[in-house]
Amino acid sequence: MLKGIHLSLMIGPAVPLPAPQSVIDALVSVQVTSGKEKSGFQLTFALSKKSLLMTTLLPVGYFDPMITRVIIIVSLGGFPNAIMDGMVTRQELTPSSEPGQSTLTITGEDLSILMDVVEMPFMRYPATPDIGQIYAILAKYLVFGIVPLAIPPFINDVPLPTKKIPTHQGTDLAYLKKLANDHAYVFYVEPGPLPGESIAYWGPDIRIPVPQPALNINMDAHTNVEAMSFSLDGLAKKIVVLGVYDPVTGKVPIPVPLPNVNIFRPPLGLRPTIPSKVEFPDWSFKEEFPGIIDKALGVLARSSDSITVQGSLDVLRYGHVLRSRMLVGVRGAGMAYDGLYYVNSVTHNIKRGEYKQSFQLSRDGLISITPKVPV
Repeated sequence: MLKGIHLSLMIGPAVPLPAPQSVIDALVSVQVTSGKEKSGFQLTFALSKKSLLMTTLLPVGYFDPMITRVIIIVSLGGFPNAIMDGMVTRQELTPSSEPGQSTLTITGEDLSILMDVVEMPFMRYPATPDIGQIYAILAKYLVFGIVPLAIPPFINDVPLPTKKIPTHQGTDLAYLKKLANDHAYVFYVEPGPLPGESIAYWGPDIRIPVPQPALNINMDAHTNVEAMSFSLDGLAKKIVVLGVYDPVTGKVPIPVPLPNVNIFRPPLGLRPTIPSKVEFPDWSFKEEFPGIIDKALGVLARSSDSITVQGSLDVLRYGHVLRSRMLVGVRGAGMAYDGLYYVNSVTHNIKRGEYKQSFQLSRDGLISITPKVPV
């Protein structure tokens, strides 16, 4: 690995153990993608006819899907970063007649895949609010080191058993995401902070407010990214107009426009993009309180950002491991596009002597809200 950067790989059923030296020697590349709702990884190994991977490890099931757990840790400057904790879902062997060209590719997903393999035939939660259902479901996965972190919804309605009994059908993951979608929340499993531990987060899409070190472009010796491109979508913003009946007669419709502001992610641009669309959802006249309040909050929570940024960097030059679901500063792009951004997704590409990342950022408007960003 690069000087100052160390890769640790742990593989095994149940409790992953440090990979043997033969596996580390055969490792060609590592790719980890951390997205909004799901993360995945891919390991590529070089094979020979007499390698330990071909003669022993593959036959005994060392890389078997849905049995093998993989933990990937990158240490930068002595500080460990758990960038993946997941299960193998697929293996691909590509033999070649050319010496040293045979490869084994292992693909997997984060630990949320464990919640998507068993379909519940019929599970009921009488007089149980959604937050209680969430913790009841996630308690089963504590044995895998998955710690639940759930935030109660704004409207925490407890259904009366005589009127409605919440019913869980399908997989745990599908039901968790359904409940999250009902409240405009998100659900994902984040690795760390310690190896073998993960956090199952169910709640609003709130990004950690502490900014990461700035990404610098076009700043001569201070430049620490390889490329960045900025895009402003004039059709991303819209005004949603709800229809509610007047409280006196309950018959006269009153239009109520909702601001195009994400209530969970504060604006990062001084000059927001002007909405170009107007939408009248057909459900607004059909919903009653508190359902319409919950859906209105959902509209505000799903407000999209109009500015997106695509880029790539070399971790050694950047000096840090860029993490998704956090804030990061941008410098050198000019007055319009400098400032803070949300990190939507990050892809780690690791090879011997190379550690690069590609990333996607977003925010809602032009011109920074801060006079400077953290360096």
